[in-house]
Amino acid sequence: MKSKYTVLDMFSGAGGLSEGFFQQGFEFVSHIEKDKYARNSLETRAIYHALKNSNNEKIYREYILGNFNRDEFIQKFKELELPPIGLLEGEISESNEDSMKKEIQKHIDVLNIDSVDVMIGGPPCQAYSLAGRGRKPEEMKDDPRNYLYKHYTSFLKNFEPKIFVFENVPGIRSAKDGIIYSNLHEEVKRLGYTTEAHILNSKDFSVLQERRRIIFIGWKDEYDLSYPDFPNKPSRRFNISALLNDLPPLQADEGTEGPAKYAKPFVKSSRYLQRFKIRENKDILIQHNARMHNSRDRIIYRLAIEKWDKERKRLKYDELTPELQTHKNKTSFLDRFKVINQYGYSHAVLAHISKDGHHFIHPDIKQARSLTVREVARIQSFPDNYKFEGPRIAQYAQIGNAVPPLMAKGIAIEIEKMLEEIS
Repeated sequence: MKSKYTVLDMFSGAGGLSEGFFQQGFEFVSHIEKDKYARNSLETRAIYHALKNSNNEKIYREYILGNFNRDEFIQKFKELELPPIGLLEGEISESNEDSMKKEIQKHIDVLNIDSVDVMIGGPPCQAYSLAGRGRKPEEMKDDPRNYLYKHYTSFLKNFEPKIFVFENVPGIRSAKDGIIYSNLHEEVKRLGYTTEAHILNSKDFSVLQERRRIIFIGWKDEYDLSYPDFPNKPSRRFNISALLNDLPPLQADEGTEGPAKYAKPFVKSSRYLQRFKIRENKDILIQHNARMHNSRDRIIYRLAIEKWDKERKRLKYDELTPELQTHKNKTSFLDRFKVINQYGYSHAVLAHISKDGHHFIHPDIKQARSLTVREVARIQSFPDNYKFEGPRIAQYAQIGNAVPPLMAKGIAIEIEKMLEEIS
């Protein structure tokens, strides 16, 4: 059996899906991501894993502490002469597909690898999501992102991995009247893969969030494999309060991007944080800074929290007094303010959180604010030592677009088992 299986990472984002495979010990031959800030976050994280595996984690810690800037951090990594990260820049297009494939092959040669074992990834989901199609039906119908899956299958054909994982929103099944979903199945079948797609919920992977994703898993026809038997019952042992109670309370516009102290020592943090290694003993708190909110929004937040605490009901927009209402539409989109359910699982974190925090209100009425980047990252199961690059608005978007790492690790575990069967 191989000590490490190899992965090609497509449409990587900030690295949520990648993180699960990193944690399971997979070796990446390359990552492809077009967004500058997401790509920087992924690069930082890939370097972190390389430093950790080579007993040089102290360099990452110094970076987190702010003792040198990102350019210095990358330079210190390069000076170690470790294998390259293999991160490709830019959006995949017909004009650059061939050059990207050649670059990936160069990385494979440098790593002295015979072949790619697994290909993972999923194109941006906005054109497939029901919410996006609901807001802009005509734009989404003609959105060129509908066809990004063709680049995925093109790379699949070129590198011929033993197994692939393609993830997306459940709405891909009905996008363009189901044509994309059926075409994807037909195309991978033509390439010699057996594939199945199932809708999985992140809460079944110990993520404290209701988040449904469709996960396609395919394997070469020659292998006698089957779709993994993933868990389908969430753990009831933990709730959202387990994610929040060791973080320092903040008022609007308080906190810091840089290093800060936890409100509780590691030994007094929740069993959830410790068990799933969201927080570790040596961690430094970063990116726990609250948005600024106007006084009207904070009044609404308190009303929403009070209603949730007393009645377990969401505040509707038409229930607000006239002086608190700013929108003329009082018959639809009434669910504009949503408190995180501290007694159970969070609703799905979406990239929209980058625009405002009204759907992600902290449950503590004394704080009356939206969630910080670190709090949202925890709901998505990102470890506390995961640094998101770029401005805060970009950090929120990266987290909202990501596959929860705990879910990704659960998938990686089963993929590893499948590879062991055919090794």
